[in-house]
Amino acid sequence: MRARPVQSSPRFLPLLAALGGALWLAACSKPEPAPEPLRAVRTMVVGRDAAAGEALYAAEVRARTESRLGFRVAGKLTSRPVELGQAVRKGQLLAELDVADLGLGAEAAQAALRAAQVNAEQAASDFKRFEDLHAQGFISAADLERRQNAQRAAQATLEQARAQASVQGNQARYSKLLADVSGVVTAVEAEPGAVLGAGTPVVRVAQDGPRDIVFQVPEDQVGGLRSLLGKASALRVTLWGAQGQPLAATLREVAAAADPVGRTFLVKASLGLDAGEVRLGQTATVSLARPVRQDVRRLPLSAVAESGGRSVVWVLDAAAMSVQPVPVVTGAPDGNQVVVTEGLQPGQEIVTAGLHVLTPGQKVVRYVDPKRPGAPTAGGVMPVSQASSAAR
Repeated sequence: MRARPVQSSPRFLPLLAALGGALWLAACSKPEPAPEPLRAVRTMVVGRDAAAGEALYAAEVRARTESRLGFRVAGKLTSRPVELGQAVRKGQLLAELDVADLGLGAEAAQAALRAAQVNAEQAASDFKRFEDLHAQGFISAADLERRQNAQRAAQATLEQARAQASVQGNQARYSKLLADVSGVVTAVEAEPGAVLGAGTPVVRVAQDGPRDIVFQVPEDQVGGLRSLLGKASALRVTLWGAQGQPLAATLREVAAAADPVGRTFLVKASLGLDAGEVRLGQTATVSLARPVRQDVRRLPLSAVAESGGRSVVWVLDAAAMSVQPVPVVTGAPDGNQVVVTEGLQPGQEIVTAGLHVLTPGQKVVRYVDPKRPGAPTAGGVMPVSQASSAAR
């Protein structure tokens, strides 16, 4: 018996077409994006604070005068009997050059001086004889004048040779580098065997005498310091490792230009102490009293971020549980905290940890310590999985 082909009923065709279209749309459509997880952040409420009334700077002790000493003439360095850190006295030998060439130059100058002296004496004798001949009428006045000019030229040559001999004698003496004043060698800049040009530094000597406290200040504090120049006891200095009360210092110098690397200004203050009372390079802390600023905000350093070249703080909207960045104006850091002078109001809730993963308008939850459910903490950021569980 032969089988008959199965024919589809016309009423099923629309149903099949709809089913095929649904399958095709399902295959072509993109999957739904996963919802962004809630971020857990640590927060704090902003209050009213006062800025510190004292500025502290790291400083060191330096000599009031420190000289880089070198030879006045060029030559080969043959010896340097002083070493780094050695105390030297005025007139003590610091270094010496090879004197062979300088000695030959001095001898040549002396020989030229003797020759000029002989020529000057001969010219003077000739002029006297011609003067007698002119008196007797044997030569004219013009001849006598020529002899007189020759005698004057010989005398000038003698004076020139004498000066040159003095210069060459000085050059020979300049082969020895002597200490101008008593002090301490703080740097050695040339070793024996080196060929040096005139003026090349060989050693650096810190002179005995008054000592200064040297430190750096930021640009925004230079103006206030300049007003204290010359005022006694403007600063208080505490020497590291020293026992006793802080020392009073007088502000002596403020640099006119900023350091090209650190963009800070060099400041020097006089301690009024000599070399025997403090050590070169000794560290110190300089304190400067400043007016107390009221109605500022003290925040942890972790609460302030940078965006677009400006300092921002993330503020939490408790009603919507979302965050927004707010530009602020900051002052000088105070320990582990930063002082905010503009941009925040008391009572605002800000994010202090977890702000590196935030975006404007993002939904967040407050971090809750797992060991103390329901109690906000001041440390750490809850992982995203825990934050989502806390939100549910």
